[in-house]
Amino acid sequence: MENKKEPYVLISLYQSLYKEKYGRTPQINKFREKWAMQDVIDSVGFDRAKELLVYYFLLPKGGHPLQFFFYNFDRMDIVEVEAQKDKERRRLLLEETKKMVENGGIE
Repeated sequence: MENKKEPYVLISLYQSLYKEKYGRTPQINKFREKWAMQDVIDSVGFDRAKELLVYYFLLPKGGHPLQFFFYNFDRMDIVEVEAQKDKERRRLLLEETKKMVENGGIE
C-alpha cells in the first residue's frame, strides 16, 4: 500500500529547497501537485525522488519550476546516475595513475 503522505513530504521538501535558494516560499496547490509527485514516486521510488529533488536544486536551472521537475525527472535520473559512474571511473583512473607514478611508470 502506498503512503499517502509521501507526495506531500516531497512537495514540502521542494518548498524548503526553493526557499533556501530564492529566499521565498513558492505558492503551490499541494492537492493538485500531489498527483504528479505520486507519479514521480511510482516511477523511481520515494527515496530516489527525494535525491532527485535535491539534485535538481544543484543544477544551474533558473527559477527551478516544479513543472520542469515533473517533466524531466526521468532524464535527471539518467544524467545523475551517469555522472556518478563517471566520477567513480575518474577516481579509479586517478588511483591507477598514482600507483604507476609511485612504481616508476608503466611496466
